[in-house]
Amino acid sequence: MTIHQPGRRLMHAVQLKFVHKKVTGHGGRPLAAGLSLTSMIDFLVVTVVFLLMTFSASGEQPINKNVRLPAAENTLDMIDAPIVAITGSAIIVDGNAAGNTRAIEDSKRLQRVDELFNILKGKREVWKQLHPGKDFPGVVVLQIDQEVTAVVVKSVFQTSAFAGYPNVSFMVNGLPKTNR
Repeated sequence: MTIHQPGRRLMHAVQLKFVHKKVTGHGGRPLAAGLSLTSMIDFLVVTVVFLLMTFSASGEQPINKNVRLPAAENTLDMIDAPIVAITGSAIIVDGNAAGNTRAIEDSKRLQRVDELFNILKGKREVWKQLHPGKDFPGVVVLQIDQEVTAVVVKSVFQTSAFAGYPNVSFMVNGLPKTNR
């Protein structure tokens, strides 16, 4: 093939049929499909932001919006233990209903909360099965609203101790430490 000056259109002088068809636009659909990456990137960004917003590195559970926790200066980080929440008249263990405080409030005396006792006892047995040969830490975290009466707090505290959880921690809002 000799070298010659190209014509008005490049590649028209090539004698191969399939090249001529592609150049003139009479070929079929293009083999490389155009992929719009914009929507895929948007989806991935939304997914990553959602996961970052819901991720908790400390493992703590979100606090019920209706609970007003007391404030304290000397606090520790959250520990891995069952969380017993008391909101209004409901007792909740790790997000599951575990009793009611109405009977305690009506009688105004200490009572054992049977549902709470059974759930905590079951959690203790499961822990012992999963960690044979280790000492049970017996720690429970109480998330109690400021408006809950003292007799209810004492009843839940005592029920937790009877269920094998003598070490009780209270969930509070941390205050900045002051220098004294």
